[in-house]
Amino acid sequence: MNITIIGTGYVGLVTGTCFAEMGNTVTCVDIDQKKIDNLNKGVIPIYEPGLEELIQQNEKAGRLSFSTSLKDAMKKSNIFLISVGTPESPNGEANMEYVYNVAKEIGKHLDRESVIVNKSTVPVGTAGKVSSIIEEELDKRGVKVKFHVVSNPEFLKEGNAIQDFMRPDRVIIGTDSEFALDILKQLYAPFTMSHDRLITMGVKEAELTKYAANAMLATKISFINEIAHICDELEIDVESVRKGIGADSRIGYSFIYPGAGYGGSCFPKDVKAIIHTAKKAGVNPLVLQSVVARNDIQKTRMFEYIQKKFGSTLEGKTFAVWGLSFKPGTDDMREAPSINLITSIIEAGGKVQAFDPVANEEAAKKFPKEWISTNQLIFFDDNYSALENADALVLMTEWKMFRNPSLSKMKKLMQNLCIFDGRNQYDPAYMRENGFYYKGIGR
Repeated sequence: MNITIIGTGYVGLVTGTCFAEMGNTVTCVDIDQKKIDNLNKGVIPIYEPGLEELIQQNEKAGRLSFSTSLKDAMKKSNIFLISVGTPESPNGEANMEYVYNVAKEIGKHLDRESVIVNKSTVPVGTAGKVSSIIEEELDKRGVKVKFHVVSNPEFLKEGNAIQDFMRPDRVIIGTDSEFALDILKQLYAPFTMSHDRLITMGVKEAELTKYAANAMLATKISFINEIAHICDELEIDVESVRKGIGADSRIGYSFIYPGAGYGGSCFPKDVKAIIHTAKKAGVNPLVLQSVVARNDIQKTRMFEYIQKKFGSTLEGKTFAVWGLSFKPGTDDMREAPSINLITSIIEAGGKVQAFDPVANEEAAKKFPKEWISTNQLIFFDDNYSALENADALVLMTEWKMFRNPSLSKMKKLMQNLCIFDGRNQYDPAYMRENGFYYKGIGR
């Protein structure tokens, strides 16, 4: 099959590359000339394990190419996947500008029966709007071309996206068109051979399913973080509570790990978007609003722990921060809890020595340049160098390399043996037995 992917961000690149890996001919289109030039040179704009190698292999095989011309790509394709961003607007609504611009461009050049697939995370009713925009452009041209708009939301986890795409939990297709459904069944057949993972439904149902899925996962995170807060006040260990409730098969262990709050490109934006959708529909989304409120509080918890230990003013204190990205396996700094923490420490007079195995460069863009030029914020190339003369270590991202650190090295390097564990990676008793002050989330 000849496929056109519009948008070379996270979803577009992973989607296009994985389809090419299964033998399809894929053109990824983006209006960003620099990004396309870099991709053609082998420079990948995101960090995702395994993606760079797959892109190189499929480019070399002639199955994957990159272009700035949607018009040219449309000459050899009748399957178009819209994978552009839908960033959060100031009022919490998804900004649909990029999706609608793509729809307009498709309408200008459409010349054969085609399937237009919304991969972007979009509000309910978007498929209808996209159809109207394309129809308007066709009317301006005075032509009649049959087309089918489908909702096919993505469910990719950053850091595990290749595996998620190749072996999906489910493939959701929202359409009432048999023509479109038959094409997408063929397209996804290589990914669902072991058993049928394809779920079909209406377009609007598919659009809401994506938002509902992310909102549910965010709800579990905020729930366990609230339980952890209660545990803090009662001076009991949330880890025991987590194990106790997770053993119930109706609850399970997934997404009930206390932490410093959720971040990234999806959960913060999508929960707010579904709240906006609910309000427009006349529903007061009490639970979803509480999820956001709890997460806002959670992003302040690590700093509260630090102030409780060191006082409100942190002048003369140095804090090592291990992990900057919002989760391991990615360099994505969007809404990362480390941003809140580092900002609070420096504004309180402290100094930060930070390390992340892949996100240092992206993280540096999130802070004032003068903080870096005056050494209030220093980024290190290895985690132990960041510990030198530190008054405390703050763990913010649970990269595997942090799981079993050398305590002897830490003791030699640190000014004070103090650990604030924002991902509950360490055993409190073990750390305390070895002379460290330890404070985890709800521990």
